[in-house]
Amino acid sequence: MFENVKKLRLILGDQLNEKHQWFNRVESDTLYVLAELKQETDYVKHHVQKVCAFFLAMHEFSRSLESKGHRVLYLTLDETKDYSDLNDLVCDLISKCECKVFEYQQPDEYRVHKQLQSLSQTVGIVSNCYDTEHFFIEHSELRDYIVPQRHNRMELFYRKMRKQFGILMEGDSPLGGRWNFDEFNRNKLTASDIAALPQALCFENPTSDILARLHVHKVETFGEIGETIIWPINGEQAKQLLVYFCQVGLPDFGKFQDAMTCNSPHAWSLYHSRLSFALNIKVLNPRDVIDAAIDAYYENKSSISLAQVEGFVRQILGWREYVRAVYWVNMPEYETQNALGARENLPSWFWNGETKMACVSQCIKQSLEFAYAHHIQRLMVIGNFALLAGIDPQQVDDWYLGIYIDALQWVELPNTRGMALYADGGWIATKPYSASGNYINKMSDYCRTCHYNVKDKTGPSACPFNVLYWDFFGRHEGKLSKNQRLSFVAKQWAKKTPLEKQSIHESANKLLENINEL
Repeated sequence: MFENVKKLRLILGDQLNEKHQWFNRVESDTLYVLAELKQETDYVKHHVQKVCAFFLAMHEFSRSLESKGHRVLYLTLDETKDYSDLNDLVCDLISKCECKVFEYQQPDEYRVHKQLQSLSQTVGIVSNCYDTEHFFIEHSELRDYIVPQRHNRMELFYRKMRKQFGILMEGDSPLGGRWNFDEFNRNKLTASDIAALPQALCFENPTSDILARLHVHKVETFGEIGETIIWPINGEQAKQLLVYFCQVGLPDFGKFQDAMTCNSPHAWSLYHSRLSFALNIKVLNPRDVIDAAIDAYYENKSSISLAQVEGFVRQILGWREYVRAVYWVNMPEYETQNALGARENLPSWFWNGETKMACVSQCIKQSLEFAYAHHIQRLMVIGNFALLAGIDPQQVDDWYLGIYIDALQWVELPNTRGMALYADGGWIATKPYSASGNYINKMSDYCRTCHYNVKDKTGPSACPFNVLYWDFFGRHEGKLSKNQRLSFVAKQWAKKTPLEKQSIHESANKLLENINEL
């Protein structure tokens, strides 16, 4: 295996991009290495589906490269168990093959970036780092788009991206005469809408071999799994899912992208693409995804409105690129931010969903079953509760990073610590995304079967979101009252009597003291 190797190239588990220039031609003296590592299974506790999906996708990618004539070394946990970390493994492989050059692609996560940066400086041979050739913005150009440690408006970033890459444009103007159709994409599901929800396209990728290895090597995971997992693990499956979304999901995607229901077996998927895992491991290219959605729009204007396709494009060209840029220009400072001084411990029911709050229970149990929840479930239910209750951002980060199939720190950290928890003080969001039970009731049917009454503001039957919402504002009044977007809330709080405010704080304290019993 190690004979006549002049160049060793490392491929990480989220770098499965067959379109990369590395693979344009076969070089007989180049060895590609992919490795299952305890370092990656153990830095946080992961959902078992996430670990299996990554390892399955990596193995699929290695076999694909081999079939095209490349030299590939795939190492399972069995082969890497004696290495302390990634650098230890790479150093040993370099020694064994006596190669002259070590190359890797720019990691998407800061911790691995620092690790490989250190290795490249000490490995003793020529070391080269390549761009992943996946994102619209190259890694070296990110600071041209985002100013560190301050708020950069996503909408302006998005418009710049639209212009630069000529997406949904008519000359210098946006297609349809407006940049954003978000106001048309906030519908709640009616009973007839729920009855018409499509079945999700799921795959059957076997898990038994990997589960056996996880057991042997004592990898601690959580969540549910069966004999197969439903997530795409190669480019072929990812493209099937993309085609299915454009045909079945896209016509109603934007319309119901914020909606939630517990009254359908398809409630977990709705009209969402569920392409984020395939995108984040790079078996699917974001430009290809956007082009497919736009082509579907032009071919099916009778069923797909511009509002639907624009909302989808905004998630990928706008939000996905934006959070990556915010992450990189603010690291490593980002992962220490706690602007609101949140210190509470994560409730025990985050690991099983056993809470009397129907909305939170539904979203967490769905996450445990599928390793997936859509953005409103993550932000306005689970994240909203963590924000209002003042849960320690590090504990929330670790939970989000572990539970979701598509969670890598570059996308998780800005969404969780920034958008959901406002722990960055406004680098991502212009205000905390706090909401009472009324918002959840407006966008879902969760409240109909809840132990608590969403209409009650006080008392034992009151929705915890209602009590915690006003307590949250009161606790942080000094900071939040200065925010223009919260001026209405500030006026409402000011109208409350001292006795009402005291009652709210006492009720909230009682809830937080018994948070594991909610």
